[in-house]
Amino acid sequence: MIDLITLILLDVDGVLTDGSVILDKDGEEIKNFSVRDGLAIKMLMENEIRVGIITGRKSAALSHRLTDLNVEIVYQGVKDKINVYEKILKEYELEDYQVCYMGDDLPDIPVLKKVGLAACPKDAVEEVKVLAHFCSQKRGGRGCVRDLAEFILKSQGKWPKF
Repeated sequence: MIDLITLILLDVDGVLTDGSVILDKDGEEIKNFSVRDGLAIKMLMENEIRVGIITGRKSAALSHRLTDLNVEIVYQGVKDKINVYEKILKEYELEDYQVCYMGDDLPDIPVLKKVGLAACPKDAVEEVKVLAHFCSQKRGGRGCVRDLAEFILKSQGKWPKF
């Protein structure tokens, strides 16, 4: 099953970040991202595993970070994640078993129920944890994406040997 994963989709708040919303004096969001998660995203893409984002919020900070990482599959401000998920499957001609999704909260459940590999950070809500095939030992925004990437790349024999 893990050998067949060719796309990893991620939620943002609570996965790529710790879920905090920090606003500057002008009301713009400030987000804190793990550089290890960023390296993991680059490593996945270098190994022909696409990475994409489906998130309920819109954020200029996120857009900037994803541009830096060259992530092209980006859906922000999504109310119904399952519809976007189905659109991505069609666009990339994929089946559920080829997709991993990492989410942390209730809006992620419909997608987690469909994918071949459901994943979550250590601090996900209980309703998500019971659905997860992979539960990271790292918290959201604190390396859980790196943990997942390492698990997948090692399972596929693509983790670098030093």
